[in-house]
Amino acid sequence: MATVTLDKENFEQTVNGHDMVIIDFWASWCGPCKAFAPIFEKVSARYPDIVFGKVETDEQQELAHAFQIRSIPTLMIFREKIIIFSQPGMLPEPQFVELIEKASMLDMDQVRKEVSEQVSER
Repeated sequence: MATVTLDKENFEQTVNGHDMVIIDFWASWCGPCKAFAPIFEKVSARYPDIVFGKVETDEQQELAHAFQIRSIPTLMIFREKIIIFSQPGMLPEPQFVELIEKASMLDMDQVRKEVSEQVSER
């Protein structure tokens, strides 16, 4: 699947409608964002079952604010509607692929249990 442009109208539907969504928060003026874009696009072709979305932070300031994006590019991975990874900075292709493989193998029952425990501790 090619990358999709995400905005406040389709973001929630995209995250809620797919098992795994990888998001690149970026801006057109950002050098590292431009360097990472072809890697993001190339890797997206290897994983047709995963949605790869791009959020242009200048155009989608509400989303950037909602997810507290302070540095770009920022990668975020949702699995089953849960953020399992969020980190600023670009990744070289091998590390990006490794991250996706690890994210795909997570035991989501265990993740939900840990999230539930963290919430109950508050």
